[in-house]
Amino acid sequence: MKHFHFFIICSLALLGSQFLLAQAPKKIIIEHSDFADVNQAEIPDALLMQGNVRVNHDGVVLTCNKAYFFQKENYIKAFGNVQLVQGDTLFLNSKYAEYNGNMKKAFATGNAVMTSPDATLVTDTINFDRNTQEVFYNSPGTIINKENVLKSKSGKYYVAEKKFQFLTAVTITNPTYVIKTNHLDYYSNSGHSYLLGPSTITSKANYIYTEKGFYDTKKNLAHFLNKSYIKYDDRIIKADSLYYDRNREFASATQNVKITDSINRGIVKGHYAEIYKLKDSMFVTKRAVAINFVENDSVYIHGKKLMITGKEGSRIIRAYNNVRFFKTDMSGKCDSINSSSKTALTKLIGNPILWNGENQITGDIMHLIGDTKTQKLDSLKVLNNTFLVSKDTLGTGYNQVKGMNLFGKFLDGKLHDVDIIKNTEVVYYMRNDAHELIGINKNVSSKINLIFNKNAVETITFFKQVDGDIYPEKDLPENARKLRGLVWRGEERIKSKDDIFPPEENEDNDKIAKATKAENDKKDVPLKIRKETVNYGKKRK
Repeated sequence: MKHFHFFIICSLALLGSQFLLAQAPKKIIIEHSDFADVNQAEIPDALLMQGNVRVNHDGVVLTCNKAYFFQKENYIKAFGNVQLVQGDTLFLNSKYAEYNGNMKKAFATGNAVMTSPDATLVTDTINFDRNTQEVFYNSPGTIINKENVLKSKSGKYYVAEKKFQFLTAVTITNPTYVIKTNHLDYYSNSGHSYLLGPSTITSKANYIYTEKGFYDTKKNLAHFLNKSYIKYDDRIIKADSLYYDRNREFASATQNVKITDSINRGIVKGHYAEIYKLKDSMFVTKRAVAINFVENDSVYIHGKKLMITGKEGSRIIRAYNNVRFFKTDMSGKCDSINSSSKTALTKLIGNPILWNGENQITGDIMHLIGDTKTQKLDSLKVLNNTFLVSKDTLGTGYNQVKGMNLFGKFLDGKLHDVDIIKNTEVVYYMRNDAHELIGINKNVSSKINLIFNKNAVETITFFKQVDGDIYPEKDLPENARKLRGLVWRGEERIKSKDDIFPPEENEDNDKIAKATKAENDKKDVPLKIRKETVNYGKKRK
């Protein structure tokens, strides 16, 4: 039994000694020197080496013109044409360097240059920690990576990940653009950049601002979050999330999208948009609305889909599916809209209805016509089955004008006078200045003219072949007070800019607002590293 105990103790002692040997720092090995000497007076406890000095430590090779080797400390100081090489992944050149074999740390200064397969760093002083495989510097540095030149006041390089991290005054200069930020993670092999905090990307084509973003400097693809926008000469695109392809000058925007056109004085909003700059076109959906500023007023146009195409002066706005629009004194609905800035013509297509004040106007074809020079609203044209209806202000009846076609003129943006021609019919409640009912005017004629004042009928005039009379209310039966084809749609009237959106789109908008707030609260959290960054250059199984 005693022999067994002695065997166990010896075995543990042997294992312990092997563990200590395994943990002990490896010694720096001198492979070559043209001349070696010891001078205790000048350099105590050091070996002086000169000429083609070459030492090796745990896979790192250091060469220089002259070196002091402190064997006890496992430490070396190197002078002149110093180069430290780690495999084929890192080359560190400088005028002077120090290397600690026990700590596995290097320090290089004097025109220090670090070279990896993908980038070159030039700065005054470089530190290299082999334990963590990190290179760091705190002096102004320049990194050259193919077409990109990066400058910063300090930075880190993670050798295994091939990642530079900069936290102060960072600039990337490319032949096409310049990136400026205070926090940048840059992967030198893939050219992928991750931005955090206020950052800008400036080029001849545009100006980009973001506070959280990704940019692929090789493919010129980007994704931006947090208060990001792209600014062209005449257009600004804002959204919670922006995807950008510089090669195609294409951008897609998601959530709280706002596109401002400074030249055409318009804004387009929605929760998803695609913008094709080279084609001067955009597509917007999900609570989409186009807002145009006209004559000190705003026109809001909503459809499930909005498409805007063409250059300035030839721009066309198309809205599809359940279109609604609103202006302070006018609103309407139809299946789709086509509005051209070149012809100043807006076509209301498919079941159009227009409300001018309290007046409801319907017809098969409806056109709003503007002045091509001033772009102000000039006239209204309604063709086939025209109906103009308003409720009697004090009674339960309806003022009605019916005819084949309607032609109206605007004055200062408001409908001023209207001509209704061919097969015209009218039912109109006549009241005096005291608002007392005089009678009900019911007649037919060839043409009717109405003059509006403050969106209400001020005068009505009948032309040619007038046949009818003013009837006392008691003498005109209820069923005779409505013209054939009358459909009152007052409950559908759009009374505010918020009414142009259906309830389901408002519900989605509220959900998006909550999601946006939650995301903005995480503004200081960097973007998650993409799979294509981590797996760049790796062979697929």
